[in-house]
Amino acid sequence: MCRNYIGNGAVSRRRKAMAVAADEIQKEEEEEPISCGKKKKKKKKSEYALKSFEELPEYMKDNEFILRYYRVDWPFKESLLSLFRWHNETLNVWTHLIGFLVFVGLTVVNSIDAPPQLADFITIFTGHLESNMNSSRKRDFVSEHLKLADINHQSSPPATNWPFYVFLSGAMFCLLTSSTCHLFFCHSKKLSLHLLQLDYVGITVMIITSFFPPIFYIFLCSPHWQLLYLLGITLIGICTVLTLLTPSFSAGKYRSFRALLFVSMGLFGLVPAVHALVANWDDPHRDVTLAYESAMAGFYLTGAAVYVGRIPERWRPGWFDIAGHSHQIFHVFVVMGALAHYGATQVFLRFRSRMVCVAS
Repeated sequence: MCRNYIGNGAVSRRRKAMAVAADEIQKEEEEEPISCGKKKKKKKKSEYALKSFEELPEYMKDNEFILRYYRVDWPFKESLLSLFRWHNETLNVWTHLIGFLVFVGLTVVNSIDAPPQLADFITIFTGHLESNMNSSRKRDFVSEHLKLADINHQSSPPATNWPFYVFLSGAMFCLLTSSTCHLFFCHSKKLSLHLLQLDYVGITVMIITSFFPPIFYIFLCSPHWQLLYLLGITLIGICTVLTLLTPSFSAGKYRSFRALLFVSMGLFGLVPAVHALVANWDDPHRDVTLAYESAMAGFYLTGAAVYVGRIPERWRPGWFDIAGHSHQIFHVFVVMGALAHYGATQVFLRFRSRMVCVAS
């Protein structure tokens, strides 16, 4: 009897053990989808983690002094949402996106009957330059230049504004394409190449359209000079675009070559600038327009030098990965240069709207 009890107890213990084992297997099977989901979630999280320079594919290795916080092979949705996430392109996107929104605002206020202070907010900081000009110099200019007559003394249609809006459109196009390029560059190798080429086109368009207001208004009474200079910069711009659309020139090693092409386009402006300076030496607006355009040139050239020299990250690699590296500084200088040029165009518009060409 005792033997049977022991045997029955052993059987019951085995049954209990088997039942516990079955329960554990069932729990594991029930928990497996959850654990798999957790694994997938972890995989998704690591898939969109920021990478280091060493982990980059070759086509993304542009600046060896930026060591971390790279996005690699991100889909469109994640790339778009990264607009609100910190990485080494965040400020590259926002510096030009904010600049784009500023120029959209300037276009709107110049298109409607907005208070003049809004459209003229750049020139209010330097308005004293015009107020301090010698009044006798203004009188001499008006009396000596027989080609120009004051609108107050004879009726004439108002000066056209289309060159001004050509410049605003070019600036907005450049700033928007730049922001788009930096935001979605991480998507794929194929898309990154197309975005880089679009970025180069945007820069070229902005340079070309920047020539339209000064050349059009300064040579208002000399249509042949208008045509010559505007056609010249447009042809140079087309040649620049055709050169940069060659895929090999998008590589990082051609950084200096690309910058040189853009600087050369800007330096073409010295020809009509010297011509205008000589032809309008007594122009009372000469000093203020020179100040604006010199500021524009200084901003662009300084930004290009910082961009090519990779300053300051080359001095402290890894210190400026998120904020303060050369491309971000370059973007800020581009926006400042465009705003300085906007100030100059405001002076051109005010001056030329009061003057009209008369038959000699």
